[in-house]
Amino acid sequence: MTAKERLKALAAGVEACLAACLRDKDIPEELLAAMQYSLDAGGKRLRPGLCLAFARLHGAAEEAAMPFACALEFIHTYSLIHDDLPAMDNDDLRRGKPSNHKVFGEAAAILAGDGLLTEAFGLMAGSAPGVPEAARLAAIAEIARAAGAAGMVGGQALDMEYTGKIDVPLIKLRDMHARKTGALITAACAAGAMLAGADPGGVENARAYGREIGMAFQIVDDILDVTGDTASLGKPVGSDQDKGKTTYPSLLGLAQSAELARDCATRAKAALAGYSGDSADFLRELADFVVDRVH
Repeated sequence: MTAKERLKALAAGVEACLAACLRDKDIPEELLAAMQYSLDAGGKRLRPGLCLAFARLHGAAEEAAMPFACALEFIHTYSLIHDDLPAMDNDDLRRGKPSNHKVFGEAAAILAGDGLLTEAFGLMAGSAPGVPEAARLAAIAEIARAAGAAGMVGGQALDMEYTGKIDVPLIKLRDMHARKTGALITAACAAGAMLAGADPGGVENARAYGREIGMAFQIVDDILDVTGDTASLGKPVGSDQDKGKTTYPSLLGLAQSAELARDCATRAKAALAGYSGDSADFLRELADFVVDRVH
């Protein structure tokens, strides 16, 4: 199978788990509908897939990491709901469907995001078959840091601060995206390794891979906002320029941006130099797939 097909196969297991995560919970009907709407909207399920792949790379069964994989998708989905709000990016389309606030209203969308974020930590605090308590707590702490004010939330704050400015240097752009996009992707990789009992070197290798994949993913997203189309991306094209956002193409041009993304993929694969086997091969192929989305 190709990396895309294998990611899709991993996503199928995640989808089955996600379908059960909110079942039988005493959640008000309208709030549950808003949460489920965005959770069910699809997507590549990259973050859960990376968590499962790194757990498998270090010898753990997928079942051990699955609650964390689903929690990562909860957190990512919450961030998309909030990013689309009028006070943030004010986007009306997400994953090919109307944004959450366009369907349920702004208040319900805010609460749906809040609900998904909080339920994510409930998932991680629950059962993780065969995972020692210390490893589970370390993985929770890793994800909390990545999702919080020094990570994803801080990155979104910087995005708001920089929007409309024409003098944002590359170093600040990289830092913003390392937080907003890269932090949770990096944590997904590291958490998977932690849950499998990887040694500190293995966890750091996972982080190194995740940092590079996160950067490559964002660069390619910036390129696709220029060269892609709404039908295939499931969100408006050209919105970065319309909102006055600094992007890699706006600073470096399309060709140099694509080269930078490829360099990130090369460094990601270098972080797996000591690994062999099916899981390592998949992660190497996935690094190329993230970049090849520009074609």
